[in-house]
Amino acid sequence: MEKNARIYVAGHRGMVGSAIIRKLEREGHTNLLLKTSAELDLRNQQAVDSFFEDNRPEYVFLAAAKVGGIHANNVYRAEFLFDNLMIEANIIHAAYKHGVKKLLFLGSSCIYPKLAPQPLQEESLLTGALEPTNEPYAIAKIAGIKLCEAYRDQYGCNFISAMPTNLYGPNDNYDLNNSHVLPALIRKFHTAKVNGEAEVEVWGTGSPLREFLHVDDLAEGCYHLMLHYNEKLFVNIGTGEDLTIKALAELVRDIVGFSGQIRWNTEKPDGTPRKLMDVSRIHRFGWKHRIDLRNGIAAVYEEFQQYELSQLRAK
Repeated sequence: MEKNARIYVAGHRGMVGSAIIRKLEREGHTNLLLKTSAELDLRNQQAVDSFFEDNRPEYVFLAAAKVGGIHANNVYRAEFLFDNLMIEANIIHAAYKHGVKKLLFLGSSCIYPKLAPQPLQEESLLTGALEPTNEPYAIAKIAGIKLCEAYRDQYGCNFISAMPTNLYGPNDNYDLNNSHVLPALIRKFHTAKVNGEAEVEVWGTGSPLREFLHVDDLAEGCYHLMLHYNEKLFVNIGTGEDLTIKALAELVRDIVGFSGQIRWNTEKPDGTPRKLMDVSRIHRFGWKHRIDLRNGIAAVYEEFQQYELSQLRAK
């Protein structure tokens, strides 16, 4: 990618998109095309097509999506399926129609079957049933992968896909109603510490295993793939290391400095038993994560405290 190439980052205000922007700026890219959701509704085909016609992006990072944790995925099932299908279909088709040189579509590890062999290999896609709680989101992301493959097969487009593991980092969502597990734990333990509470409730049994990647590492991986990867098969991006939710909760409790107990609400769902990525493919293409989980969470918690302080000052 040339330093002055026109690069469109869809979803640039989100956690992933903003990390990609930071990476592009560090690498000296100066011609970034950015539109907020208020300025450009990506679910509107005509609006997306007009944007591509007017701006002629040469490279596209498709990081825009409607996202959330177990609760949000399960409650807003129609929105998660419809919104994500429309966003990806509109952008991928417009990228083909207006001659984009290369597009990177970002999916999710939830595309894999609930009981797929671990660690999850790219070839396991569509070999079994999905986890029911996030099936609509997973189906939308699978459709995005298949769109990229189909446009490559039929039209020769250099459209590639990457599947990140669970992410955390700057600009994460800390709303307890629709956040993912790690930011939810940070908020819960921080609030309990500030309020002097004796315990914190955490959903499930604590037994599921999860892998976590700092979003700045993901941005490095995406940039690496945009420069060096041109194959049809999508690529996992992760650490290749996991831990139980129980161990994660204890780690976050330690970093936050909460001295109370953890109460496990076993009436709430656990979700998929394990989701560990096989990252040998992306390792062969020269990328590996750098940020240690403890150090990454500690840095995120520092940022979260600054955010909380700014919110208090604003009141």
